[in-house]
Amino acid sequence: MTTIRAWLVFGVLLTLKVTSRIFFRHKIRWIGKPLRSFRRVRVVAGLNHTSLYEFLYAGSLPVALLWRIARHGVVPVADKTIKRPVTGTFFKLLGQNVVTITRKADETWDEVLRLVGPNSLVVIFPEGRMKRRNGLDGDGNPLTVRGGIADIIRLTPEGHLLLAHSAGLHHIQVPGQLLPKPFRTLRMSLEALNIPIYREEMLKKVGLAGFRTAVARDIQERRDRNCPWNVAQTEDEPLPFVGAAPAPEGEKEAGAS
Repeated sequence: MTTIRAWLVFGVLLTLKVTSRIFFRHKIRWIGKPLRSFRRVRVVAGLNHTSLYEFLYAGSLPVALLWRIARHGVVPVADKTIKRPVTGTFFKLLGQNVVTITRKADETWDEVLRLVGPNSLVVIFPEGRMKRRNGLDGDGNPLTVRGGIADIIRLTPEGHLLLAHSAGLHHIQVPGQLLPKPFRTLRMSLEALNIPIYREEMLKKVGLAGFRTAVARDIQERRDRNCPWNVAQTEDEPLPFVGAAPAPEGEKEAGAS
């Protein structure tokens, strides 16, 4: 049964998609084999978290995936973000189940894991914090992937993990700035992993005891390898609307859906 909230969330996401496509250019490339359909995506992990405006990437996502987020989305959001008067209200409308978390292994994270099921679609930023202008997080530390993503992979029975490798949004909005700069290019690399196969491979390598650490390390290595593009993005100068950077060997270029 489709709820009123699902229609409300879908309306917000669809508005974001249309607005983003009007004011920004989207360039998407696939790492490895591209998905023919997003129907079996169960986890979307946004990597290289550089801005609260990453919801602009909704312009790159197919409408069918936005609809599933509206109906079955589980979206953990930091309590620091939710407590902001305007921003918090907005982020509460980005998924069917928006869960406020403290970024600690406590009851708030247990609530996220409780909602993980065969029909859920988890949207998560595994690093848990944003990269500032200097390339570090707010505490001056490198941006590392935390182990929470492994908990979700362990509990998700089937489907695909979609790693969304952002090329960065500091040329559009740096944390602390109020409004994004329009008419620039958003670049993202997508990588799809079959969750049961990936889980089994990692368990064979390290066993259950080392699973959490190994998954976090592997996804971080994929991020460091796949987020950069060979087109410079600067804070102040808009990128020319040209074709996306040539994909390295083994990658396939694909237009935004």
